[in-house]
Amino acid sequence: MATATGPSPAVGPSFHTFISDARRDRRLVVQPRMGFSDTGAMTAGLRATRAARATTVGTITVDSYTRTGELGAVERALRDGVALNGYPLASIDPGVTRTMLGEVGHPSFPVQVRHGSAAPTKIFEALLEAGLDATEGGPVSYCLPYSRRPLHLAVAEWAHCCRRLAARREDGANPHLESFGGCMLGQLCPPGLLIAITVLEALFFRQHGIRSVSVSFAQQTNHRQDLEGVQALRALCAELLTDVDWHVVVYAYMGVYPRTPRGAREILRAAARLAHGGGAARLIVKTTAEAHRIPTIGENVEALELAAAAAADVTPQAVPDSGIRDEARQLIHAVLSMDADVGRALVSAFARGYLDVPYCIHPDNHAATTTSMDADGWLRWADVGSLPLTPDAVSSPPLLTSAGLLRALSHVQRSYDGA
Repeated sequence: MATATGPSPAVGPSFHTFISDARRDRRLVVQPRMGFSDTGAMTAGLRATRAARATTVGTITVDSYTRTGELGAVERALRDGVALNGYPLASIDPGVTRTMLGEVGHPSFPVQVRHGSAAPTKIFEALLEAGLDATEGGPVSYCLPYSRRPLHLAVAEWAHCCRRLAARREDGANPHLESFGGCMLGQLCPPGLLIAITVLEALFFRQHGIRSVSVSFAQQTNHRQDLEGVQALRALCAELLTDVDWHVVVYAYMGVYPRTPRGAREILRAAARLAHGGGAARLIVKTTAEAHRIPTIGENVEALELAAAAAADVTPQAVPDSGIRDEARQLIHAVLSMDADVGRALVSAFARGYLDVPYCIHPDNHAATTTSMDADGWLRWADVGSLPLTPDAVSSPPLLTSAGLLRALSHVQRSYDGA
């Protein structure tokens, strides 16, 4: 389907340049998760995103069959007129996608492909053939939560895809890759581990030729802890990503979402205040429909505009240091000391439990770590397993029981819905 390099990218600002220009003007860039299987609907969604009263970038989110490599199922759905839950990028003629992008003003209006695949080669080939050069994911963050694929295979394929994307630099482009590492199962994971994983994935991207990256942080269960986490992430990137372009992207809460429109709007406002107050450059929004169904174009635009308005009057907020940055730094350097190749180091780190995501059931994850949550939603370690952390990283509260786990998972929803 795709050629080795695809068409040369059109002239225009890179994804990172667009974000940097907005940040210099103190404008938070807001972005939807939008994806439709119909090209007309996808075009309308991108146009509406661009026209929103906010500084926006577009999103093409692929469908779940494409994410898992079930392209035969995609072909049957397209043949039978069955709607998919995203854009079937790898199955649509790349010329159709290029035409759609031209109609919405790409590249002066940057568009990113979002997918969720542990084996993304076909997706990378398709986006490159369509003239796109911004996407996201990672060898850990799109393997452990979403598949049972062996981690070493995911690392090898992601290395190949990074190199394919980086080859766009030969055409004068500055392709962009965003790590999902700060979001994976993040709603009950102390932020130090999430920060470490997203920084390590950014270092992995850099090692394979990518020079424009973003690192992620998911809104969690305590605003004060989240602010410290975002600021810690920025500080570590300033230390470790000195030779690449980088920015921080915040995700509106990834767990059980408020069910009431009032609660959903308020948690999005809090996410916007977190992003702009913590110094992040971009926010991935959620809508009032998240707890119920796939949102409409109008609901996505409403969320973009609400988030932009909430961020407009926020100023940077300094918070006391509780040790999140030092914890993340310990984990990062422990992993990097295992091997000069970041991919091999990541595989070794999970094999030895130096990285270990709580409540993650992937076969390559030890699942020996557990967490606790204070009454105010502050996340702490109850058991660090083999994580290379000092003993004071473990808190005194007991680990979560099954009933406590369920209650913790719904903490944010109940807090914002007033239940």
